[in-house]
Amino acid sequence: MEKEQAIFLATCIESSNSSIYEIKKLEITGGSLQKFHQWTNGKPTLAAYEVTRPDSDTGYYFLFIDWHRNDNYYLVIYAHDRSTTCAEIRQIQEIDGVPHIVWGYKPFKRDGKNDQRKAYFKQMFGSTTVQIKLPSTLLEVEVFLGQLFKLCQNRLKADRIVDVFDFE
Repeated sequence: MEKEQAIFLATCIESSNSSIYEIKKLEITGGSLQKFHQWTNGKPTLAAYEVTRPDSDTGYYFLFIDWHRNDNYYLVIYAHDRSTTCAEIRQIQEIDGVPHIVWGYKPFKRDGKNDQRKAYFKQMFGSTTVQIKLPSTLLEVEVFLGQLFKLCQNRLKADRIVDVFDFE
């Protein structure tokens, strides 16, 4: 996404007065996160937040970062334990004249079971492509965050499905 789009989204999240989500801004020093994760340290970062939902005891880190250092910003969502990313979102597309984040489920596990993961994701969630309308007002930020949380939870379910069912 373009830098201006990333700044807009970060501003929406930061300005949100959500009753459902707790949003804590992380400190950016010298234009980047320090000591967050080996994949992020030193990369240009516009903003970063710890977003939690106390009623369900879930949370993620939302980073607006130049992931590949090429002036193309991503919303990278990290698991709350920082062990891995749940989503790396860079594509914004107009759908019926309204900007949406577009993200595709593409598992890259090295166990030969990615086709089963994709099939499960598509069966359960209708498609391997997720489209989430960008908030245009602060009132829409809670819905936006809820859809991002759902995306992450669905992705994790699909990643783990091969541990639940025997596909052999």
